Amino acid sequence: MRVVGIKLIPLIISSALIYVVGALIYGALFSAQWMALSGYTAETLAPERWRMALSPIMPIMISLGVGILMQGRGVGDWRSGLGFGLIIGLFFLVGGRLYNFAYGNEPVGLLVLDSVHLLANGGIAGLVLGGLKAAD
Repeated sequence: MRVVGIKLIPLIISSALIYVVGALIYGALFSAQWMALSGYTAETLAPERWRMALSPIMPIMISLGVGILMQGRGVGDWRSGLGFGLIIGLFFLVGGRLYNFAYGNEPVGLLVLDSVHLLANGGIAGLVLGGLKAAD
């Protein structure tokens, strides 16, 4: 089975890994730092927790986007997939993330934390989708 030409199982694996890495970064490893950099406390974050329900959508969108672009470029192994994903991560995901920093009022540490996460997202998607030949 395929979703917009991308094999479903590699898409699910890629999305799940991106989700797990995000949970590790923002939950297990750097939760306190993220909250401090974002200006949250446990009390101020509580009413915003409903937004967490949206979190599965982002890895699926990233995996699909990387897969579609890989398909159009003929990327079909883990090495080229990883490189391609990192390029997408840097120039599109991190590049888009820079708008919040440039036009907002946030600390550079938050930009760095989010950028590492987004770069990892692109790399994971490219690595998994390329390695599992999801676009073939």
